[in-house]
Amino acid sequence: MLNKKPVFFNKNLFFLLIVLVLCGCAAQQKPQGGPRDLTPPKILKATPEDQTRNFKAKEIRIDFDEYFRLTNPYQEISISPAQEKQPEYKTDKKSLVIQFKDTLLKNTTYVINFGKAIADVNESNVLKNYTYVFSTGSHIDSLSLSGNVVNSTTGLKEKDATVFLFSLRQDSLLFGKKKPGIFTTTDTAGNFSLNNLREDTYRIYALKESSPDKIFNNDNDLIAFTKKPIRVDKDSSNILLKLFKQVPDNFRVAEKKFTLDGKLSLVFNRPVQKPALKVLYPAALDAQKIVEFTKTKDTAVVYMRNMAFDSLSIAILDNNKPIDTVYQLKSKNETFQRNLNFTFGVNRDNKLKPGTDLPITGNFPLESYDAAQIVLLEDSIPITTFTLTKDTTNLRKYYLKYRWRVNAKYQIGLNEGAFTDIYGDKSKKFVKPFIVDKPENYSQLTLKVNLPTDTGKSYVVELLDDIKNVLRSDVVSKNTSLVYKNYATIKYSIRVIYDANHNGRWDSGNVKRRAQPETIWVSPKDIVLRANWEAEEPLDIPKEQSNP
Repeated sequence: MLNKKPVFFNKNLFFLLIVLVLCGCAAQQKPQGGPRDLTPPKILKATPEDQTRNFKAKEIRIDFDEYFRLTNPYQEISISPAQEKQPEYKTDKKSLVIQFKDTLLKNTTYVINFGKAIADVNESNVLKNYTYVFSTGSHIDSLSLSGNVVNSTTGLKEKDATVFLFSLRQDSLLFGKKKPGIFTTTDTAGNFSLNNLREDTYRIYALKESSPDKIFNNDNDLIAFTKKPIRVDKDSSNILLKLFKQVPDNFRVAEKKFTLDGKLSLVFNRPVQKPALKVLYPAALDAQKIVEFTKTKDTAVVYMRNMAFDSLSIAILDNNKPIDTVYQLKSKNETFQRNLNFTFGVNRDNKLKPGTDLPITGNFPLESYDAAQIVLLEDSIPITTFTLTKDTTNLRKYYLKYRWRVNAKYQIGLNEGAFTDIYGDKSKKFVKPFIVDKPENYSQLTLKVNLPTDTGKSYVVELLDDIKNVLRSDVVSKNTSLVYKNYATIKYSIRVIYDANHNGRWDSGNVKRRAQPETIWVSPKDIVLRANWEAEEPLDIPKEQSNP
């Protein structure tokens, strides 16, 4: 008898192969990769049409070429003139429907600015500053204002700043209280354009805000304005707005807390020129406090040797005059986690500047040290001829003094208990290798400062490094030469403050008082120092341009 199993198996195998081939052909996958979509939704149609005159509709429908996301419509979208009852914004598939809930004024041009409310679903590409314009009469307002927004302190163009208008008769009522009805956002080059304006007198502002409500109501917001109102009876351009951070009129402590390691941190809403702190309660602890202020004088850190208290009352003083009092609770037996750590005054390449001592800085005030537990190696050979000097202005810092040799390899080792902080905590074992940089890697720069012809004014010349830190400031009132010795071979820039009140620092502006900030000029030329070189550069300070 014949065995039929192989025949059955071969037939099934044949059909199985056919099915696999067909499935493989059918299961085609979507191609992966490709260029990223950078295009925001496009408008296909608006009903009624944009720029419609004699507008009588109760709603507007705007059709897009793709599905879109509507974000914060009642914050981002504005209608000018403003209405008491806000329109209702709805999405319907690929369409946006705007339904009016208030009566439109007669013979009036309306501008709806969508801000950043509309973006595509997948890539969040924003249709920025789209406006829809219509008129309930036979005429559409068509005047415009345009210009540029820059940062006062950096001189750089500011993108995504909000530029807005208030009618002069509304300015005092609405500024800082309500979102503007007329606004736009600057492009990547800081340019702006406000269109379809009616003839009127306006106040113009620019705002770079920390919270997107388009209202100047936060101490961290940057603001700009023109000194005088602008009469719009023709198109105007080249309006320059300089953003600045306004110093609050009223001082307050913006933040206060005990950190996890037991420091009391106080953050002020503005700098204090001559700050000091006094412990009012418990009064006996005032003598044992240690206070540090940041260079900007807007933050204080308080170290208390004795932490056995349940609360602190501290007075903040400026030039010995009390300006505020803070009260902070603390559990009397509360424990804190402290680890005594150190940083060393070397650069990112672990190189010490030649001709300098090695700074050793703890993260807490230091009470004492044990020289026997500090080991300095020079090319692996122990050195004992170094000395340690305490910084008289910073209780967290010491200087290690030694006659360093270029090209030698150094290593400083802190053994267990090398330093003891004010709480009795001892340092753990730590090793830091470094070398002394070559003198030829440093240069000398001489700036030949030439002032404008308007004598009698004062200027502050600031030297900035490649990450815009101010390295040195000099007040000048006549043509002079500024010499910078032993500066690293990196790129530098120069910033000049037009010191109108001769106090040696930059003073901000104030919107309420219509006071502009002091002018800052940033030299367009960067200075790159070469190794072992004495460079000489002219600094021709231009005449101050009056603010608009």
